[in-house]
Amino acid sequence: MFFLFVVPIGLIIGFAVGGRLSGLGKLPLRWLGLLLPALLIQLVIFPSFTSKAIFPFATAPLHILSYCLLAVWILANIRLLPILVLGLGAVCNFIVLLANGGFMPASVSALQNAGLPFLAERLMHEGVYSNLILMSASTRLNFLGDFLYVPKWIPSSSAFSIGDLLISVGLIWLIAKGMGIDGKRTNKTA
Repeated sequence: MFFLFVVPIGLIIGFAVGGRLSGLGKLPLRWLGLLLPALLIQLVIFPSFTSKAIFPFATAPLHILSYCLLAVWILANIRLLPILVLGLGAVCNFIVLLANGGFMPASVSALQNAGLPFLAERLMHEGVYSNLILMSASTRLNFLGDFLYVPKWIPSSSAFSIGDLLISVGLIWLIAKGMGIDGKRTNKTA
């Protein structure tokens, strides 16, 4: 649930620098219609309420399809620097997923420090849970896996990757930029 903080942080920064919500509608984003299907695919194949995919017979192709949709959207909007940062994070996550058979390596200590002992225990006993795989010497590119964490005393804490961090920074920046942080607002009184 690391991403739950992204929108509020972006809005707080946007407001702190004098931005307005109306500016978000003026962001020159292309092909927004690709985001909803990509997100829905991710939620269907890796639901948070179970370790089993809702469509287990098509998990790998659907996972790839979701990343393809996101890649097309990122490429269509890469001219915006925050999207470039977001895209770099998505590439980091995609590379580590590809290197580990579609699973994200997750550190047991990061999960425990994030207040997720149940998830840590499931990974230690089963090796795989949802889209996570136990981080070990046999997993690849562990430095791109979920080894960072939000401390357990913060609500909705979780473990996350460098890619997740870059995606979050890109989204926060995009929200703040859209609200007017880039100084390109033409009418400050409206």
